[in-house]
Amino acid sequence: MRIKRWTTAFILAAGFATAASAQKIDWDIFAEPFVSAAHAQDVNWQKVDDALGRKPAIAGEVHRYGFPRSDLSVTLDGVTIKPALALGGWVAFKPAHGGVMVMGDLVLLDSEINPVMAKMIANGIEITAVHNHLLRANPATFYMHIAGLGDAPRLATAIREALRESKTPGVAPTPATAPPAVDLDTAQLDQIIGVKGQANGGVYQFNVPRRDPVTEGGMTLSPPGPMGVAIGINFQPTGGGKAAVTGDFVLTSDEVNPVILALRTHGIDVTALHSHMLEEQPRLFFMHFWANDDAIKLAKGLRAALDKTASTKS
Repeated sequence: MRIKRWTTAFILAAGFATAASAQKIDWDIFAEPFVSAAHAQDVNWQKVDDALGRKPAIAGEVHRYGFPRSDLSVTLDGVTIKPALALGGWVAFKPAHGGVMVMGDLVLLDSEINPVMAKMIANGIEITAVHNHLLRANPATFYMHIAGLGDAPRLATAIREALRESKTPGVAPTPATAPPAVDLDTAQLDQIIGVKGQANGGVYQFNVPRRDPVTEGGMTLSPPGPMGVAIGINFQPTGGGKAAVTGDFVLTSDEVNPVILALRTHGIDVTALHSHMLEEQPRLFFMHFWANDDAIKLAKGLRAALDKTASTKS
């Protein structure tokens, strides 16, 4: 994300700096917690909700909006993928630099990528990555990571207009009266992974934060889960104690190959390795994976991979 460049334009437009002084702005004075404490209450969240057509999950100052591709029927190795397993697009807004920073990960078909991208770019949203997360899925799905800085309702409107170029549902799907049961030994999964998981739409999900903070353009990306920089691990039951697992490991360069070896040793496929952002510190790589096997066996393999990372463990 080009937050420093965007911040210059945003501050100039707001009258915080003159043309003469803008060249020597001390960016530290715009870093949190000063910025978020000063401006969090100024964000018109109702207008953001209205523009996006849904309510957020709120964690601290972060408002995260889900865009699950509930319209798609995607199968992989005979498993029909639930949206919460691997089709859960999202955008997250966090107060920053007199407005908000927004980051997101949107699920698209190949035919939707360039129309959505064109609208994003035309409305001032940057594209930070486009890639696969899965292999062999039918239909194939792709993931577009986005970033922006500025006025929250304007950014929300830009995202909504861009998503109209796809078949992403325009309003949040109505939740089922009784969510599907997670037919797994979740207590044992919690113990093995080392953090408490959470059921969501028939999928058991883990977010495992890294021990050290991650920043983008001087802003700390916290809480890490809602901002997309926690290790994500998802289990979808497939019967008889088995589960399909997927997600992504958030890694520094020295962790990449030890984690690959740990996953492959335990029968878990590595399906993608790439970046999601442009200027994060430390530099991070995101490794996606897939397997469908005994859930406890897979959890132990994932724990072996987690042990190769600087991640937290309760």
